[in-house]
Amino acid sequence: MKTKIFLNLAVKDLNKAVAFYNELGFPTNRQFTNEKGACIVIDENIFVMLLVEEFYKTFTKKELCDPTKSSEALVAISVDSREQVDAMMEKAIKAGGTDYMQSQDYGWMYQKTFLDIDGHHWEVFYMDESQIPNEM
Repeated sequence: MKTKIFLNLAVKDLNKAVAFYNELGFPTNRQFTNEKGACIVIDENIFVMLLVEEFYKTFTKKELCDPTKSSEALVAISVDSREQVDAMMEKAIKAGGTDYMQSQDYGWMYQKTFLDIDGHHWEVFYMDESQIPNEM
């Protein structure tokens, strides 16, 4: 079995959170979705588990942070082109996300950042690995 990544995020309103990620073009895996959580398919082996805050708390002894006020993680996702970076950013804003940071263009890497509707930090980037400078 290939290694899979499941990113678990606490959400306030499951239906709104699912709608947000569906608007970005990521489908819901209904097999792993109920009233407590939803599985969003990012890629064949990458998933986001959106868990209602009370359910999320059953997996940790730590306090939940408010991602609109504290940084819990920086989630970065690569896409195949600069145009796809722009398109995902447009979808995120249209779906209720927030344009969070100024775009970054390093020539070999292009990046935009948004916050989802719960304040989780996402960086969308395109990187042309053949253009990475020898000295960083």
